[in-house]
Parts: sequence; structure tokens; C-alpha cells
Amino acid sequence: MLKRALVTTALSLATLLGLALPAHAVTLEQKLSALSGFSQPTQASAASWVSAWQNQAGWGDYAFNWSTDLCSSSPDQPLGFDFRMSCRRHDFGYRNYKAVSRFPANKSRIDDSFYFDMKQVCAGYSSVPRNTCNGIAWTYYQAVKEFGSLNVTDAEIERIRQDTEQAA
Repeated sequence: MLKRALVTTALSLATLLGLALPAHAVTLEQKLSALSGFSQPTQASAASWVSAWQNQAGWGDYAFNWSTDLCSSSPDQPLGFDFRMSCRRHDFGYRNYKAVSRFPANKSRIDDSFYFDMKQVCAGYSSVPRNTCNGIAWTYYQAVKEFGSLNVTDAEIERIRQDTEQAA
């Protein structure tokens, strides 16, 4: 029991510090611990994930899916506000929790982290642009909360767009 607690503590510390662990078979418990560390709505979690993202090869044993489509069908830099890294971390959470069949239980936290990340981007602006940025961040957040678990294809989006234009 003590050995397990020490291993879990070491993994959590390494995850928070963004360190790669030595090559070995990674258990589901270890992968879930790393995913949890990377998907919290905190500055430490975001920094840990960015460090890991910059050193993906160091996390090879975890077989994480680092792929991203950035902000999907929404602009990645609406009005110049750069949400690309926020969208990357969000995609990482969605893809990797889905891969281990734990997505529904973690979706809300991943979405909250997305909003946290976008608000951090907005915090770097003066009051008027910051308010605009925060409004866009809120809109993106509401969209992923509502529609983030849907698997909508580009063809379906185009069909809806065409239906909307015809109705107008």
C-alpha cells in the first residue's frame, strides 16, 4: 500500500512538473493520473501540459494522442485573440479521455479548463479588448459545453448552413 502511494505521488509530482518518466509499461491508473494532472482549470496544470506538449516524445510510453484540429470549425484567433493553445489542450483532453473510455465523467472539467485557458489569454489585454476577448471565450465555452460531445461532420455543418440560407 505504501509503495503504491509513493508511486502515485511520484507520478503526480512528475506530471505537475512536466517531466517525462523512464521507459516502462504505463498502467491505466498512471495514464489517468497524468490526464487528470493535465486537465485541471489551474495555471499549474496548464503549464504542466504545455511542457509535456513541447516534449511529446518524452511521454511516448503513455501513447497520448496529441493531434488537434485547433478550434474545429471556429476561428482559432477570433479578432486576433489567440486561442490555439487553449484549443490544443482541450482537444488533448477530449481525445485522450475518449481513448480510455472516461470521457463523460471528465468532460465538464476539460471544458472548464478550456475556459480557464482562454481567460488567461484574455487577461493579457487592457480592459476594452479584454472584455471583448472574455465575451468570445464565454461563447466558445458555452458551445463546447453544449455541443462538445457531439460528433458533427463538416458535411453536416455545410448541410445546416445551406438549410439556414435557404430558409432566410
